[in-house]
Amino acid sequence: MQEFYGTGRRKTSVARVHLRPGNGKVFINGKEMSGASLEDKFQLYFDNPAWVKHATEPFFVTDTAEKFDVIIRVKGGGKSGQAGAIRLGIARALLNYAPELRPTLKKNKMLTRDPRMVERKKYGLKKARRAPQFSKR
Repeated sequence: MQEFYGTGRRKTSVARVHLRPGNGKVFINGKEMSGASLEDKFQLYFDNPAWVKHATEPFFVTDTAEKFDVIIRVKGGGKSGQAGAIRLGIARALLNYAPELRPTLKKNKMLTRDPRMVERKKYGLKKARRAPQFSKR
């Protein structure tokens, strides 16, 4: 059986995405997500509709929504970072499936890894940049 793989990263999240030719089944972290549409299936994992739209965007841009069974292993970070990681993983897996999709994915900025990370906390400060409140007396 042919399988297409893509790794996505965002913040501290890592998603490993496997696409197999099929009829639209979705497995996230070993659980099968059931629903009428692809977005309904992702809605069971992500509470926020914006995260669902963000994660599934590569399928709708390339018109490959129900062509694959999607197996995703995602860990680390929060749901927002995981949605971004899944999006990049799906885009890279689709690229392995059909290299001619590259211009479409690139035009929609789906092949770029978002480099923004949380800045570390410094000693003497409350957060990365937040200093303790100054008191004159």
